[in-house]
Amino acid sequence: MHSGLFAAVLAYLIWGLFPLYFKTIQFMPAGEIVLHRIVWALLFLLAILAVRKQWAWLAQLKNRRLIGGFALSAVLLSINWLVYIWAANSGRVVDASLGYFINPLINVVLGVLILKERLRSSQWVCVAIATAGVAWLTIAAGQLPWIALTVALSFGIYGLLRKTASLGALEGLTLETAILFPIAVLGMLVLSATGANHFNHAPTGMQISVMLAGPITAIPLLLFAGAARKISMTQLGLLQYLAPTVQLILAIWLWHEPFGVDRMVGFGLIWTALILFTVESIWQRQRYVAA
Repeated sequence: MHSGLFAAVLAYLIWGLFPLYFKTIQFMPAGEIVLHRIVWALLFLLAILAVRKQWAWLAQLKNRRLIGGFALSAVLLSINWLVYIWAANSGRVVDASLGYFINPLINVVLGVLILKERLRSSQWVCVAIATAGVAWLTIAAGQLPWIALTVALSFGIYGLLRKTASLGALEGLTLETAILFPIAVLGMLVLSATGANHFNHAPTGMQISVMLAGPITAIPLLLFAGAARKISMTQLGLLQYLAPTVQLILAIWLWHEPFGVDRMVGFGLIWTALILFTVESIWQRQRYVAA
């Protein structure tokens, strides 16, 4: 239990500190960072699989439906990475953190719409409050919070696809990055041919920083996968707010991103919905266990 909690906290802290890493390599456009993240993540994941001699899952690749599902999840993952990295390097970390605050409630809505799950009336109230928060932010800004919604929806649908997939976290991410690998290599070649490849002209230290995208991508996911086997989903659910909270603190106190009254009201409504939803879920779980 203690090792599981430690692994989960460490995973969410790493995810929360992601903007610090991406800002160190912001000399590269977000699209080029995503290309390198795919390549170096795949190489790192293959090295882990080789050490563990974990290749039995390759027999499942004959299943076209499985490949199709992971191709879709790979596209969603790349969209999530692209928008998140762009936001981190464009002074929009607050908006990106909002996406991960909204994500749990997006998961609930997807469960209702896709998996035909039923919500209790109190849970619908939470969804309504969060919707009011998004509506307020939309009215205050004069436009939809597209960064937050794109991050939340892409990761929410990605999670839904992974929830119903037959491969584990390590194997699944390896397959996703392998599907994207040819596109990433082609993109790098095009950038090199057009003289727009920032990696080739960067100092060695910066190139090493970019290559670290591989382990930085895989390590928190592996920690999370290990934690999920040792602690309850309730504990994981509570800890998941650690990452966007760290991101929000960094955005406000380190990079001085604007966080005025309008944002406070919108975020406050969403936080209220999350707190109520979490407390209600824990209460219902305790009632079920007691029964």
